[in-house]
Amino acid sequence: MGTATGDLKPSYPLLEQTSDKHLQHLRSRAPEVEAELTPEQQHELKQVLGLSDFIAEQLTHHPEWIQEFFAEDFAKPERQFFSQQLQQLMQNVNSEEQAKAVLRYFRNKQMTRLAWRDFMGRAPLESSLLDLSVLAEALIICARDWLYQDLCNTLGTPCDKKGNPQPLMILGMGKLGGRELNFSSDIDLIFTFPEHGETQGGRRTLDNQQFFIRMGQRLVNLLGQVTTDGFVFRVDMRLRPYGESGPLVVSYSALEDYYQEQGREWERYAMIKARALGPWNRFSDQLHDLLRPFIYRRYIDFSAIDSLRRMKALIAQEVRRRQLTDNIKLGAGGIREVEFVVQSFQLIRGGREPDLRVQNLFTAINTLYELGQIDYLSAEELRQNYCLLRRVENLMQAIADQQTQTLPSHPLDWQRLCFALEMQDEKQLRDVITGAMRSVHRHFRAAVGGEESTDAINDCWTVQLWGCQTPELAQSMLAEHGIEDNEFAPLLRAWCDTISHRTIGPRGRETLDKLMPKLLEEIGLQPLPSHALKPVLGVLEQILTRTTYLELLYENPGARQQLISLCLASPWIASEIAHFPMLLDELIDPSQLYNTTSLDDYASELRQYLLRIPEDDLEQQMEALRQFKLSQQLKIAAADVTGVLPVMEVSDHLTFLAEAIIEQVIQQAWRQITERHGKPIGLEAGQTSFAVVGYGKLGGIELGYGSDLDLVFLHDGDNSGMTDGERPLDVSHFYVKLAQRIQHLFTTRTMSGTLYEVDLRLRPSGSSGLLVSSIEAFADYQFNEAWTWEHQALVRARFIYGDNSLAQRFADIRSQVLQLPRDQQQLCNDVRNMRQKMRDHLLKAPADMFDLKQSRGGVTDIEFIAQYLVLANAHAYPELCVWSDNVRIFEVLADLELLPTMTAQLLTQVYCELRDDNHRLTLAGKPGLLPLVEVAQKTQQVYEIFEQVLLPGDVSHDQTPPVTH
Repeated sequence: MGTATGDLKPSYPLLEQTSDKHLQHLRSRAPEVEAELTPEQQHELKQVLGLSDFIAEQLTHHPEWIQEFFAEDFAKPERQFFSQQLQQLMQNVNSEEQAKAVLRYFRNKQMTRLAWRDFMGRAPLESSLLDLSVLAEALIICARDWLYQDLCNTLGTPCDKKGNPQPLMILGMGKLGGRELNFSSDIDLIFTFPEHGETQGGRRTLDNQQFFIRMGQRLVNLLGQVTTDGFVFRVDMRLRPYGESGPLVVSYSALEDYYQEQGREWERYAMIKARALGPWNRFSDQLHDLLRPFIYRRYIDFSAIDSLRRMKALIAQEVRRRQLTDNIKLGAGGIREVEFVVQSFQLIRGGREPDLRVQNLFTAINTLYELGQIDYLSAEELRQNYCLLRRVENLMQAIADQQTQTLPSHPLDWQRLCFALEMQDEKQLRDVITGAMRSVHRHFRAAVGGEESTDAINDCWTVQLWGCQTPELAQSMLAEHGIEDNEFAPLLRAWCDTISHRTIGPRGRETLDKLMPKLLEEIGLQPLPSHALKPVLGVLEQILTRTTYLELLYENPGARQQLISLCLASPWIASEIAHFPMLLDELIDPSQLYNTTSLDDYASELRQYLLRIPEDDLEQQMEALRQFKLSQQLKIAAADVTGVLPVMEVSDHLTFLAEAIIEQVIQQAWRQITERHGKPIGLEAGQTSFAVVGYGKLGGIELGYGSDLDLVFLHDGDNSGMTDGERPLDVSHFYVKLAQRIQHLFTTRTMSGTLYEVDLRLRPSGSSGLLVSSIEAFADYQFNEAWTWEHQALVRARFIYGDNSLAQRFADIRSQVLQLPRDQQQLCNDVRNMRQKMRDHLLKAPADMFDLKQSRGGVTDIEFIAQYLVLANAHAYPELCVWSDNVRIFEVLADLELLPTMTAQLLTQVYCELRDDNHRLTLAGKPGLLPLVEVAQKTQQVYEIFEQVLLPGDVSHDQTPPVTH
């Protein structure tokens, strides 16, 4: 491909201008360089300078490379000598800064040579991808080996129980594992080691895992940190067990346990390409042996097709949500679909066919043909189309050493691609790429299936109804088809008039005209169609200019049916979908929509969801958190309105979802703050000395739709210490910055809204107090300054996130505070006074209506009964301090005979019913009010219990806290 001779073509004027500009710059830096070259070499140099800004920049800094490249015909060093040359260069390196410089110099020199070779067509694609992969592996292993020796010299050598040295093993994932790495790709790695033990030969022993975690952290930094020389590779460690929340390095046994017990289908798919990097040895064999049973089943595994189909649907959903266009990797017929086709065969048959257990895609295609799984024509089409797309991808990335899979938006870059690929112009190249992607997509549909849709326009009566201009005619058409609904036709006509003034575009208008007859037919089957039509039209109005979502509804009957049924069932759900159209993606597969995530899986599902987003893309990370919350919340609501989930489980799901999000928000905030300011000196790996405590509904595991989060932040860092970053802070200021960043991540409004409203007023001293308290200052405040209402709030407090030592200390403080001896009458009056203040401030219901929370006998009265009984009796019954949720508190009170069993059961029953009513009213888009007559009997019983338990006395002790709930 391409040509190393001949003039720049007149059809590439921007390319010629860029060549001249870069050549002039090079001449100003190294005027002697051209004199050493032949005319043909001078011409090729000029060409390549215009083709790649990366090459031009590197050659301007290192003009001495030019003569060397030509002298060796761009063929040396051969890939098998990369490691040897690197080891020689690293022999005399004695500091990490030197190591960074040497590795980056070698990387930039070889990448420049390989990019030049690619643009000028001097090597086939497979050879280029293999060279890039071997280069990356050599750099990683050389860095690993240097660091290992450096750490062994200071910490001792990690050994097993028999004294045998233990190595750090590195699994190369993705295209690195398959030896088909992109020019500017991230590298996905997993670190592991064979056996536990301790270091030997150091000043003190260190656990092997701690040794390797320290080594892993330094290795990621050695490769990925951007210096004045650039970086070696961006390193992504998120594919390891448990993602970012898991240890950076785990042992073989822990790795095996994780994949056998918790490994997911997407991890099976990822592991197909996993390969132990570095010289092969017995540890490499052991590692692959323990992974093989997880990846390849002993039977023919057709379930893999469904898994791949779901993964592809998720990718298509991501493309829609991020509004990606011209993406040759993730789009329909892109690189990822070729990989899915090949890997579907590998997952299905790899257990029975050992020859299919290969990481390289080209090898896998050849094997599939040899085994008769695909015919010769299919194999050739897949290989050629894949080669074209990978060549385009590689060239795009080599232009500026940037990771991209999106076709250029600038004419200059199109001219660069056209020159290298011998195309006349952008149109010709686009046509070739489009043809290749169509061919790939046909193979993908044949192998994996999914997303088939019919393009036939529905020719039933609703086509005429949609085009009908007069309400009278529309009404008669409805009557003819048995629809007696006088509001339907005027509603439809009014909406048509409204959207006639909107700019939709020809493609959008065409799709809407195909979609509406189908929707109207399906809505017409409802008992009262106008009740479904109104909220559905509200959703459509929000997506009129988002043609991809109109197409989604047109092509997916299941999504249309779910939209109609959910809009009918819940105005709140209809409003959510209207405000956040990305939720339409969740409606495609009803079996997934109503299959709520299990409680223990929210954290891992969120980690998996975030894997698709680069760690350093803050905006996309924030957006992804919000989209995950919205989609999971929709699944919970869908299961709720259809009766799949009882109220107690709805709150459990909403609470566990919030906890998973809190974990990721804190990790993101921690990463962002520590990048700038470093970590507090003295922290161990994985330690933060920071904690989050949940109060209120979060603490009581009773979140509802739209609940805010009552949070308190604590730390146990050394306030006199400093952080170790480039911009050091004192420790207390560091934790305040961390809390502010957490609040920012929660409350900033993006395209998908805010994440949660966060209320921090329950911290010590309320709004006037410090944003973050030390754990001991928190204890001192609770023992010596807190009001009774703050101890009531502590009954509902629960540790949400943080180090184990902080969790234990908080549990001790909470138990000790709740167990303080209290004057019973004083306590009773404090609680009653607080309750009356809340009612005075917050009860706004008309006389004939019942406020579910604030009216007499409502939710708050029941909560106050529980809190009072805990504070009054915990000094004698410590078991009252175990739980933070009201239901289990009432169970314990009944077990201890502090409350009659029948009374505890009544309070629990009414409490759950009122919360159920509140969920139901929220989903119906209504305030938390019911007619008093509907609840009078049971709530009167509650109020009578309240009066009996909290007998009023004559002690007067007024408290005036902020009324926030």
